[in-house]
Amino acid sequence: MEKLVELRHGLEETWHSLGEGWRQLRDRTSEALTRFTPVKRSRGESQDATSSPALASNWGLLAGDLYEDGERIVVLLEIPGLVKEGLSLEVRGDTLIIRGEKRVEQEQGNGHYRVRQCTFGSFRRTFRLPVEVIAEQASATCNNGVLRIELPKQARARGRCIEVIQR
Repeated sequence: MEKLVELRHGLEETWHSLGEGWRQLRDRTSEALTRFTPVKRSRGESQDATSSPALASNWGLLAGDLYEDGERIVVLLEIPGLVKEGLSLEVRGDTLIIRGEKRVEQEQGNGHYRVRQCTFGSFRRTFRLPVEVIAEQASATCNNGVLRIELPKQARARGRCIEVIQR
């Protein structure tokens, strides 16, 4: 009977640990988990079974970082496979909105997908900005699949060092 109690206790601890691990994973990825909406194509473009919603992944991770220094907010977003023409950036209030579209890259030939984990379609990703920024002076660059957005802080959000004078 004692062994059964030990086994039960061990299973409860394992279950709790597993649940805690999933909660931490969800918390860490909740902002990065991004829905990709399939883009409607014109009638002339063919769609075969490999581009069906059943095989295509509608969710993907767009991992990002946001940090601030004395003068600006910097956002880094991993966007592999996207080109600048497929991106738009907007600051609305205290939110940075990044929209884009990742087009389907189909292999040519007679093969059929058995696993399709790459995400395609349009997406919208947001970052809450911790301070007011000057949207008109923002800049963005993309290098090796990483989008870098720099947003200068409003003067009143920058803070200021005050020199102490000895009298």
